[in-house]
Amino acid sequence: MEAIVDNNQDIVRNRINPQKFALWAGMASILMMFMGWTSAYIIKQSGGNWIDYRIPDIFFLSTGIIILSSITLHTSYRSFINGNEGRYKSLLVLTGILGIVFVVTQYLGWSHMFNIGIDLKANPSGSFFYLITAAHAAHVLAGVAAIVVACFHAFALKYKVTEKRKNRFELVLHYWHFVDILWVYLLAFLILSK
Repeated sequence: MEAIVDNNQDIVRNRINPQKFALWAGMASILMMFMGWTSAYIIKQSGGNWIDYRIPDIFFLSTGIIILSSITLHTSYRSFINGNEGRYKSLLVLTGILGIVFVVTQYLGWSHMFNIGIDLKANPSGSFFYLITAAHAAHVLAGVAAIVVACFHAFALKYKVTEKRKNRFELVLHYWHFVDILWVYLLAFLILSK
């Protein structure tokens, strides 16, 4: 929140940054969409036409990768604020790479599931799994795109900590932490609902 001072009336008001507000509203919509899908998953599962399968281990590896990427992005942000330009830039690039590796491991997990007979058409259990994890991967790719833009700013602009650049970085940081926490929730849900 930003404090706004009106010199004519000496009133101090707190205002939410409009970009942050829009981001949080968007994340709330995404969360509601995933909650709707997980609710539908539970309802459809109770219908009796459900195949149980073991979630491939690579999805646990991808969980570690996305958690690590949140740590590297947060450390990059702290380095940006604290004046460590080299660390800020290198960890920002590393976070983007980890985001791509996360999506690749998701693809490898889907391939493994397809090879053991769990595909989109065979049973609703597989269809829901692909829908939920692929939609999440698409949101991660959106985050990777935001990190690419942040990398462009990091390398194309002269290093300087300004309020505008700090706010832009915070938007990327908040979204990335959101997709990280969302993945942990989704994986926990998929495991516990078995």
